[in-house]
Parts: sequence; structure tokens; C-alpha cells
Amino acid sequence: MKTTAVSALLAAGALLAGCAANLPGSASSARTETCKPSSEAEVAALFDRWNQSLQTGDPRRVVANYAEKSVLLPTVSNTPRLNPAQKQDYFVHFLEDRPSGRIDSRSIEIGCNTAVDAGLYTFTFARTGAVVKARYTYTYKWDGSQWLITSHHSSAMPEK
Repeated sequence: MKTTAVSALLAAGALLAGCAANLPGSASSARTETCKPSSEAEVAALFDRWNQSLQTGDPRRVVANYAEKSVLLPTVSNTPRLNPAQKQDYFVHFLEDRPSGRIDSRSIEIGCNTAVDAGLYTFTFARTGAVVKARYTYTYKWDGSQWLITSHHSSAMPEK
């Protein structure tokens, strides 16, 4: 029992030492990543780019906004979409009603080659006239040449 406790303490100590080696200011924490300068306006424009791709009616154009490895938790489906084919399948059906989104309120956070845009938006569907108010979160990553969506969660607002 004592040996097991000592072994656990030694393992924890080694783990903490490994973490400490990556603390700011330590020799091994030097980053080689170059951060892309960005602004709230640039991140806000990413929703506009996505929304404009909806207007084309082409699901492939919409899916092109997403990173290869990304997650879509869509507004009108209970199925997570994890690869381009699954996302395209969702957008084929979503686009049938000709949606158009409008941001109602948002909060943007920017990191090193990452950004988060979260808030409330409203979709109007031209074919049916339906209006859906929803919550959203987009996370983005700079891939070296463009911002791509790495996760997109959207859920309809509760019925009070």
C-alpha cells in the first residue's frame, strides 16, 4: 500500500514537472506559431461569408466554410455532422427552404489563430415564411490562408 502511494506521488510529480517545463518563460515553452492579426470586424465578417454562401443554394459552397476536421451541431437536426459529407447532407435539406440569417446580438473573442463568435441570430425562410430565433456559437481557426469554422453549434430558442 505504501509503495503504491509513493509510486502515485512520483508519477504525479513527473507529470507536474512535465507541465512546468511548458510554463511561460521556461526554455521549452518557446512558440514557433505566428499569430494572424485579426479584429472583431474581420471575425464578424465570417458570419456574413457563411450567410452569403447560404444564399447561393449550393451546399458545397456552405461546407467550404468548415475545416475538414470540424463539428456542426445544427439548428434543425439532432444529428451531429462530423465530416464534409454529413455537413453537405444537412445543408442540402436546410437550403431547400432558402434561409437567410441575421445576427441579433453577439460577443467575439480573439486568440492566436482562433476566434469565437457567440450570440443570438434569426433565420427567415423565404420558401415557407418561417422565422426561427436561435442561439449560436462559431469557433474559427486560421489555417494559414483563411479562417475556417472548427465548430458550429446552433439551437432554436426555447418556447419560454
